[in-house]
Amino acid sequence: MKKIRLLLIEDNRLLREGLTAMLKKQHDMGVVETVGDGENILTIMRKHKPELMLLDLGLRNRSSIHLVKLVKKNYPATKVIMMDLIPSQADVFEFVQAGVSGFILKDATVNDFLKTIRSVARGIQVLPPNLTSSLFTQIVEHAVNESKPSALMDSVRMTKRERQVIELVSEGHTNKEIAQKLHLSTYTVKSHVHNILEKLALSTRVQIAKYLHDSRRTSSAADNISLLED
Repeated sequence: MKKIRLLLIEDNRLLREGLTAMLKKQHDMGVVETVGDGENILTIMRKHKPELMLLDLGLRNRSSIHLVKLVKKNYPATKVIMMDLIPSQADVFEFVQAGVSGFILKDATVNDFLKTIRSVARGIQVLPPNLTSSLFTQIVEHAVNESKPSALMDSVRMTKRERQVIELVSEGHTNKEIAQKLHLSTYTVKSHVHNILEKLALSTRVQIAKYLHDSRRTSSAADNISLLED
């Protein structure tokens, strides 16, 4: 049986050795190299030509996104899986656009971990479980096919009032302060915030602020959000 040729990049030595030992026990997987950072990544790729790269999203001494782009540029056939505790939606979006095929949460079960590797090796894209069945899943699917972030962000439809609330939340205003500024009841503002969190598949006000910041940083997306009437 042909084995999946794996390259593992993880800067936590204990985790790296544990994952390596586990992977080597799999009859359909072969670990060609394990390293603690992405130094000399092209030399490693040229030597081993792995089919799949397991990469720590938060390397201490190297930029993980830079490594992904470098590998995908020079070895586009190599599939990449990111490993992280809880990747943010901004991270997922950025890495998917760079060519990443899957994500593995570091608190995943062994079965889920191995299943993700096998699925990605077969050409299936795997998103973090906490993001599936949400609007964000649809957005990431658009990211695979769209070259412009602004086109992707059109998938998120907001009312004009919700856009106003997003702006004020990102500035740190409380529901009461937003209500006063927009001449609304506090209950109405709370309802708008709830709807915004649902639409963006977020859970906190801080994430709303980060969402707006990331959108502006990547494509001035705040001006490209599709607007509905109040």
